[in-house]
Amino acid sequence: MPYEPPTHTVERSLRATTGAKVIAGVDEVGRGAWAGPVTVCAAVTGLRRPPVGLTDSKLLTVKRRTELAEVLQAWVTAYALGHASPEEIDDLGMTAALRLAAVRALEALPVRPDAVILDGKHDYLGTPWKVRTVIKGDQSCVAVAAASVIAKVHRDKMMAELGADHADFAFAANAGYPSPVHRAALAERGPTPYHRLSWAYLDALPRWRHLKKVRSWAEGNVPGIEGQLGFDF
Repeated sequence: MPYEPPTHTVERSLRATTGAKVIAGVDEVGRGAWAGPVTVCAAVTGLRRPPVGLTDSKLLTVKRRTELAEVLQAWVTAYALGHASPEEIDDLGMTAALRLAAVRALEALPVRPDAVILDGKHDYLGTPWKVRTVIKGDQSCVAVAAASVIAKVHRDKMMAELGADHADFAFAANAGYPSPVHRAALAERGPTPYHRLSWAYLDALPRWRHLKKVRSWAEGNVPGIEGQLGFDF
């Protein structure tokens, strides 16, 4: 299916309206998985012409995505990855875990961004970051699309490595998402050390329900997060 290539329109707008010079595109992967971390990539691209075929990672084949990630890692001005572990997701909830992973990625960049383009409708970063949210930014914004591809390829590789000792779960194929093979292995063998134990899927597994964790804080009410969501400019 044809798609429009991403542009620098949002980056140019931010430069013109805010004076921002260093702008990072941010995207996440793993939010809906049952196992593994949530991973965030922050990418700075400048205004150069992007590699041919760049778009949202979900629109690319595995082969093309892997090839493009290798090109992007050499092409971008800078990129960094941040992760929040299954334990952190269980303890904090997904919103706070996303923020934790994103802050880790942003703070790992060699230069602190003046502004951040965040894929989606909701700002899970909040102050002090200056955030512009863009729905489908991973398709329309060059920096966010680059972050999308790099994050996806890195997390898929990580899940394949984590799954080496848990072959029945086929993490190399499903990246921790609830495929039929993953569901069957979970029902038979129970969760691995990489599963998120506060999630509702355990309610449907009587043999393993006793392992479910109750998170320490209600979603959106974690200290340092409450009152910061929805910031935009």
